[in-house]
Amino acid sequence: MAKKTIDDIKVSGKKVLVRCDFNVPMKDGKITNDKRIVAALPTIKKLIADGGKVILCSHLGKPKNGPEEKFSLAPVAVRLSELLGQPVVFANDDTVVGENAKAAVAAMKDGDVVLLQNTRFRKEETKNVEEFSKELASLADCYVDDAFGSCHRAHCSTEGVTKFLSPCVAGYLIGKELAVMGKALENADRPFVAVLGGAKIEDKLNVINNLLEKVDTLIIGGGMAFTFLKAKGYEIGKSLLDETKIDYCKDMMAKAAEKGVQLLLPVDTVCIKDFPNPIDAPVDTVTVDADAIPADMEGCDIGPKSRELFAAAVKSAKTVVWNGPMGVFEVPAFAAGTEAVAQGLVDATAAGAFTIVGGGDSASAVRNLGFPEDGFSHISTGGGASMELVEGKALPGVEALLDA
Repeated sequence: MAKKTIDDIKVSGKKVLVRCDFNVPMKDGKITNDKRIVAALPTIKKLIADGGKVILCSHLGKPKNGPEEKFSLAPVAVRLSELLGQPVVFANDDTVVGENAKAAVAAMKDGDVVLLQNTRFRKEETKNVEEFSKELASLADCYVDDAFGSCHRAHCSTEGVTKFLSPCVAGYLIGKELAVMGKALENADRPFVAVLGGAKIEDKLNVINNLLEKVDTLIIGGGMAFTFLKAKGYEIGKSLLDETKIDYCKDMMAKAAEKGVQLLLPVDTVCIKDFPNPIDAPVDTVTVDADAIPADMEGCDIGPKSRELFAAAVKSAKTVVWNGPMGVFEVPAFAAGTEAVAQGLVDATAAGAFTIVGGGDSASAVRNLGFPEDGFSHISTGGGASMELVEGKALPGVEALLDA
């Protein structure tokens, strides 16, 4: 945990640089989901109420060639103004810290809010170049990091700037995320069940290893499950396979047995020969046992027996952490497995369990499939950051606050 939060500092009359996570989905210049903006409101409102001059910064998307209009934070400023009920001045400088930003900050009164342009319009941001960190710091008297979704990256606006401002503290969102994940990983009510999915084992090597030290049951689905099935000696047809990780999967299955952890893999699979085009087009599927996938087919979702098995394990839990879909959920024909796991979490929550959806594709899935957000105890705002916590890694953005 960060040693200090915004409750520990006085900001009246001070210029406060706040790193938020406004990396929201956009379509045709319009925000399609404002959850990350809403998540930042408690911190922003607290700083306004305390008389701070609030200077917000964030990245949006991955601009590759410097400034790109489609990645401008201008729509975020408009939405933020609506949510706060007061004007948010947008400093539209392609250099982020330019004449517009300097003039807007100089004109601020206590309680005013300024939003800087996309920090990734400067290539120095992701390289954590000291000069850009100094430029950001020059605008403010102190620093608040509330961007959990970015605190696993050592960038200028998350780590570098802390070397040039004091105090540097955590906002409410980071505090909440760390507290929630910390309780789940270090002081979980049992049974503790973790569900991992997604395509690549490589992305979750250390996550699997670390979770086997903590959970009672580990469920593995999605594309990564097929390498485990191959490690058991099953034929998996054209299904996703990482041949370099077969021995790793054998080691993890042996470790689970040694630790007394129940490791659940799919027992049946929904298979196809070719992907539908477009994705919502009708598609011929065959459901087979996990050890009988035809040579000319690939698995794209867990089957009905696996759905029942996984959901039952989840429903029996007191703590659940879930990261990664069970199949190619974007294709309607392959969404049933992910939907079954999500419903299992909802049922577990209703029965009193503490359930965490670990951001990223899992968070997208529950929203796209129409599940109510209050059906889960917590939906993380940072997929990568939450998984690095599960992996046991230190988060550079949080470590920087501790060092500062």
